[in-house]
Amino acid sequence: MKEQDAVKEAAFYHAKIKEWPVDDRPREKLLLRGPAALSDAELLALIIGSGSGKITAVDLAKRLISEHKTLGELSKLSVDELTRNRGLGKARSAEIVAAFEIGRRLSRSRDVERVQVNGPEEVAQYMMPHLAHLKREVFEVLLLNTSNIIQKQVRISEGNLNASIVHPREVFKAAIDGLAASIILVHNHPSGNPDPSREDKMITRQLVESGKVIGIPVHDHVIIAGNTYTSFAERGLL
Repeated sequence: MKEQDAVKEAAFYHAKIKEWPVDDRPREKLLLRGPAALSDAELLALIIGSGSGKITAVDLAKRLISEHKTLGELSKLSVDELTRNRGLGKARSAEIVAAFEIGRRLSRSRDVERVQVNGPEEVAQYMMPHLAHLKREVFEVLLLNTSNIIQKQVRISEGNLNASIVHPREVFKAAIDGLAASIILVHNHPSGNPDPSREDKMITRQLVESGKVIGIPVHDHVIIAGNTYTSFAERGLL
């Protein structure tokens, strides 16, 4: 096993970054040419800071991305999961998690008062940064005004979707308190399968009927599954 580790480590061996040509060093490259000039691994290496043993920070970053396929998949890992990777301790792992969280918060920082949704694709594009990385199901409601502009995003529940935790009372209390003209239901499928379950369909029917009684229509229910989505309106399921 030690021999295999040694071979694997040798495969990622490079000279120390300070021995590289100046134009190839990630920090100097960023300063000279801007962040867009850096690869994903080089950007991640700047967060990692320094390598471990004979492995440089860039080597560590390349290995992380290689093992987890994409930055998106890497961003889903917790501190404990990251520390299982050789060369990463709690401090470095925490810095990586913090950097990814900053990115997510920036993507959510758009002024919702200016976001108008006219179809499920726009809803999906707006909600994917919020939900695509989550490992647990969450159910949220978008409160719209009469121009279909998002006024507020409200999380109703977390955990497996069922009628006991997604109740019309909670959904429409949020809608009434937020003076919503209409609402869009959104939840995620961490499995990556965007197809609605029997439970999804049952809850949606219940909420659509409640909306008709209360006078706050449900325009759609969008399921986010990674980079894909399903719209109940598009499928004729409302």
